[in-house]
Amino acid sequence: MEQRVALSNSLKKLEEACRTFISSLTCADVAHDITHIERVVRVAKKLCRAEQANMAIVLPAAWLHDCVAVAKDHPDRAKASTMAADKAIQFLSTIGYDDSYFDAIHHAIAAHSFSANIQVETVEAQIVQDADRMDALGAIGVSRCMKVGGSISRHLYHPQDPFCSNRDANDKLYTLDHFFIKLLHVAKSMNTPSAKAEAKRRTDYMVAFIEQLKSEIGD
Repeated sequence: MEQRVALSNSLKKLEEACRTFISSLTCADVAHDITHIERVVRVAKKLCRAEQANMAIVLPAAWLHDCVAVAKDHPDRAKASTMAADKAIQFLSTIGYDDSYFDAIHHAIAAHSFSANIQVETVEAQIVQDADRMDALGAIGVSRCMKVGGSISRHLYHPQDPFCSNRDANDKLYTLDHFFIKLLHVAKSMNTPSAKAEAKRRTDYMVAFIEQLKSEIGD
């Protein structure tokens, strides 16, 4: 009992330190602000408990997974998660975090990214990856997609073919195209059983959103 209380207190202090650190940094874009981090952490905690994984690895990795800001269209985007992993370990060293977890935390952060294309090797890395990808789905996923599209002045949809019926999707020009290129397929990449179930529910919402949009703009 005392050991569990001590661990809980230790993780609470860790979260406070991570929040302060993350809040001091510049985010990559409007969809990767502190609220994104908080949602990823909340989902990661839930998945960690469901999958009986190690919270001492999952929690810092979830908080620090985006601690290096690299824009989506930057040439170093594929390196961003590894850069974040390096920076996270440097930060954790300064607060005296248990270095026996460092390799596992580094891997969980480095492997979370789509663009990095790093194979996940632990359940903790799977959880962090799943939690981050979950934030691209459902109502929040729709909202974040629209925020990014607006921030870069991208058109909402192709005026003649909004739903890519007779053309290749191009999300560099049209926000809605990003659903067909990526968002509707994210659920298939989930690792853990707990995440797969939630991802399906959120994807069903996005499909319903598209159907509603079709009824409003016609296709």
